[in-house]
Formats: sequence, C-alpha cells, structure tokens
Amino acid sequence: MPKILQVSFSLMETVALAYEELGRNNPVPLIILHGFFASSRNWRKIAERLSATYRVYVLDIRNHGSSPHHPEMDYPTMTADVLRFMDEHQLAIAHILGHSMGGKIAMWLALNHPERLGKLIVVDIAPKSYTHRFDNIIQAMIDLPLAEIQNRKQAETLLAESIPELGYRQFLLQNLVLKDGHYCWRVDLNIFMRTASNIAAFPGTQSLLPFSGETAFIAGADSNYLESKDTLHLFPDATFTTIANTGHWIHAQQPEVFIEVVENFLQNG
Repeated sequence: MPKILQVSFSLMETVALAYEELGRNNPVPLIILHGFFASSRNWRKIAERLSATYRVYVLDIRNHGSSPHHPEMDYPTMTADVLRFMDEHQLAIAHILGHSMGGKIAMWLALNHPERLGKLIVVDIAPKSYTHRFDNIIQAMIDLPLAEIQNRKQAETLLAESIPELGYRQFLLQNLVLKDGHYCWRVDLNIFMRTASNIAAFPGTQSLLPFSGETAFIAGADSNYLESKDTLHLFPDATFTTIANTGHWIHAQQPEVFIEVVENFLQNG
C-alpha cells in the first residue's frame, strides 16, 4: 500500500520499491539507482562485484522494473520513495550510486537530506535540466503492434526505423515481456510520455545549501551529459573521473574500469 511521507513540508504518496539485496552479511550499505527505462537488472553484474565488500541494495524506481506504477513521477516523489525504502530497512545512512535519472535522484536526496548519505557517486549526469528527446522514442514504443508480435527479434525490427541505434533498441526492449502468451510492456508508456519532461529537468535549488559530503562524478569520455562547471555550485568538493571509450552507459561499456573507480572512491578517505 502507498505510504504518505512528509518531505519538505509537502505531502506526497510514496510506493514500496522492489529491490534486490546482495552481500547481506556486509555491514556497510550501498544503494544503486538506475536510469530512465532501466531497472535493477541492468546493474546486476556491477552489484555482484560490489557485494564482495558492501551490502548492496539495487532498487527498481517507481514505474520501472517490478516496482508499482504511479501517475506521479518527478525527483521529489522518487526521492521520497528512496527515503521510505531506507526507513523501512533501517538504513540511517548509506552510500548511494546513481546513473542518469538515478543520479539526479541521488543528488536531490543529498541536497535535501545530507544526513542520510555516506558517500555519493553520480554517473554521467549533472544537476541541471536537459532538452529531452523522449517523445518520439516513447511514441514508437506505444505504436508497436503488440498483438502481432511473435518474438523479440520482430519487435526489434519494427522499431529500427524510429530507433536506429541497435544497442538502445535492445535496452528498451528489456521492458517487453511475455505474459499469458502475449507480449506487453511492463512499463506504463502513457505515464512515461506525460512525465518525461520531469525526468529531463532538475528541480530548483535556489533555497538549498551545497552538499558538503564526499562526492564523485563519473563521466563517459564520449558522452556530453556531464561537465564539472554544471556541478560545482552544488557539489563544490566533488572529484571528477572521465572513463575512456565510454558513452552514457559507462557501467556496461567499461565495467572493470568503472568498478575500480567506484571501489577506490568508496574505500579511500
């Protein structure tokens, strides 16, 4: 059942997030937050490696993966869900790693509830609003004739004209599931269409103090999402690492280097 949580003097309806827990015998908790259209599944291999040292919780953000659907999706509500998760799992403080949309959730949590974070890791995203290009992608997914789809390869072929990048098509098609003999989307594309601008945006920070905790930003050398100049006013003491031969999906393209950077940051200091 949804739970009402008071955050920043406003009431918002939270949901109980689905999650996977690894390394449960380790004392130090690490929460991983995925990006838009993704799920905890995309971070399984990274989580397995980090669980050798940390108690890793990989969450499905609302409207993603196995988590409940809810018509509201913006950074204050998604952050409230994470805080609810931490409260229900008695996590007073945790390290948080977030990629893309998940990185924005992590930053918003850090700026509004700095006492709940150990160290913060933000992957290839900045605390700013971007010009979003999701409408055509979401519409192509909505227009896919699900009743005619016999296999995933057929769906991939039908999406090729609208979404020409093969890797991105395959990533999106992880949300296509077989249920009762028929293919369907496990995400609510109408919610995604209506809230995509919220995902591309970042809430106003004029009244917030900068986060003084230890922060690492990790950028892909071939990506243009993250520049230090966009972060220093809110995260003045952050470190920046750029990983070569990677775009936006750093953790998938260079997992060994990515894990090394994350572990060095978490274990030092």
